[in-house]
Amino acid sequence: MKSFRKELWFETPNRMDLINITREVEQALLESGINEGLCLVNAMHITASVFINDDEAGLHQDYQDWLEQLAPHEPLSRYRHNKTGEDNGDAHLKRQIMGREVVVAITEGHLDLGPWEQVFYGEFDGKRRKRVLVKIIGG
Repeated sequence: MKSFRKELWFETPNRMDLINITREVEQALLESGINEGLCLVNAMHITASVFINDDEAGLHQDYQDWLEQLAPHEPLSRYRHNKTGEDNGDAHLKRQIMGREVVVAITEGHLDLGPWEQVFYGEFDGKRRKRVLVKIIGG
């Protein structure tokens, strides 16, 4: 069994952004040389997420609106976490809802995704560099 590790780095211009990273994950798979196995993709920060869904602009806006309704950024005093000097209490909750990671099967050297499935990086406390781990195992 082989193992491959790669970090992807992001710095979003907005506090909340959803970025399709499927191509970057496919590139990592190509670099790995692994044909059959599993690919883990996880956010390495507690205010960011990795998830799988459709790449459709209306859906992305629906996600952002829904998350902001569930855990609005303001007022900052709403979150006990922000009493530590942070202003990202909402981002921790949004990450919990959207998830930390995905695992995708690798079949014949390709990500085994459904017809509309794409891999996304969700940023909920942006404007600074953060990383995503791609870990691939198999043969």
